[in-house]
Amino acid sequence: MKLWTQKINLILCLILVLPEWNAEGEERPNVLFIAVDDLTDTLGCYGDVVAKTPNIDRLAAAGVMFRRAYNQLPLCNPTRASIMTGKRPDEIKVYDLDRHFRETFPDIVTMPQAFMRQGWLTARVGKIYHYNVPASIGTNGHDDPPSWQQVFNPKGRDKNDEHLIFNAEPHRKISAALSWLAADGADEEQTDGMIASEAIRYMEAHQDEPFFLGVGFFRPHTPYVAPKKYFDLYPLEDIRLPYAPAGDREDIPVAAFAHNCPVPNYGLDELTLRKAVQAYYACVSFVDAQVGRMLQAVERLGLSKQTIVVFWSDHGYHLGEHDGIWQKRTLFEKSAKSPLIIHAPGLRGNGVHCQRVVEFVDIYPTLVELAGVPAPDGLSGRSLVRLLENPLREWDGDAVTQVLRPADDRLSEAVMGVSIRTERWRYTEWGESGKYGAELYDYHTDPGEFDNLALDPSPKLQGWISKLRQRMQRKASNRTPSTPFNPARL
Repeated sequence: MKLWTQKINLILCLILVLPEWNAEGEERPNVLFIAVDDLTDTLGCYGDVVAKTPNIDRLAAAGVMFRRAYNQLPLCNPTRASIMTGKRPDEIKVYDLDRHFRETFPDIVTMPQAFMRQGWLTARVGKIYHYNVPASIGTNGHDDPPSWQQVFNPKGRDKNDEHLIFNAEPHRKISAALSWLAADGADEEQTDGMIASEAIRYMEAHQDEPFFLGVGFFRPHTPYVAPKKYFDLYPLEDIRLPYAPAGDREDIPVAAFAHNCPVPNYGLDELTLRKAVQAYYACVSFVDAQVGRMLQAVERLGLSKQTIVVFWSDHGYHLGEHDGIWQKRTLFEKSAKSPLIIHAPGLRGNGVHCQRVVEFVDIYPTLVELAGVPAPDGLSGRSLVRLLENPLREWDGDAVTQVLRPADDRLSEAVMGVSIRTERWRYTEWGESGKYGAELYDYHTDPGEFDNLALDPSPKLQGWISKLRQRMQRKASNRTPSTPFNPARL
């Protein structure tokens, strides 16, 4: 009798965990896979009191928002390649903006391919794999053709109006500089507005077939371009730059500062910097509106109960933290952490925020499990379905993020930085065994990462460093890449 009771309990647990479509054994779920370029946690649902993002906030309230989700390498091409293959940068050998993961694994099965092989339609609109922004808008970019049956590459008036963009750093291209435009015209005239429109048309045309639809928005990547009405949401007098204590940079290794931001705040004045922040937030609200249009279409088409919605950004983004760091390519929290929201209809965890540490390589195994798609061998992450069912459950999670820091006049050679994040700690080594410096931050007492404890650790802290290093080495090898490295490719 006891054995039968245990079996019945197990069956009941499985039924509760499985989404509605698997319990019925009829419908295969759609996947709406939404990517946003260079989005940090400037969202209302993540606690930003300035951001106006009602649509993404509603998605977070309906699904599970992961407050501690970390990308594998905070640069567009490597992180996207890692997400789509389910493998870490050291495995696929992608560290820069040019190398394609199929150079290392020509026959690898990407996430959409896994769905395609089981009968799903797969399509891409906009930027899922890497694009050079804004140069490659309207093209296939650095795409992976085997991943898709159909692709759409809209090109809006933001391309035609590039000559109107203000560049605060004229010596840089607008793709890498603090640059922006409060644009004329309607949302639907901009590339990201056209992307949302194309995605809606695709869902309308294929509402009776299971689809995996990747929708990638280009903003808020520089140049920050959005219709004027979104700039008006953020009066300049309300914009503030991040706080940093005096001498904040003194205990941070040189290698920790990205080569593309050689001096604090690019040497720009405070008013210009606040205008850049305003423009960034305007783009975030613009993208939020496009996400809202797509979610409304899902509801209008009656697809809500059979569509998994995944919302993610390829990496975080700096807006002046640590006395003047901008953009990405660091191993600080603002760059390594990324927004991640998953709504899978029928799961009990929907509506609960998750504080557990997860990684972006976990997305692939999660989606194939939710949809009942066979997972290819060798995925580096683990499924998050248990957290989607109960976001508060115990979870021994950590996340490893790395970045390749090229040489410049401050650093004599290219250096790989590797960082591990647990619920309490972040430990980072620059170069093998921390040859070019190390960092340790305790988020219980120092959420702003202002006190680098690795400089003079107590015996107790040395014990923590040893444990963190061992956990880190199990996931990533701290080494220079095995392929030739050209700093110009970054």
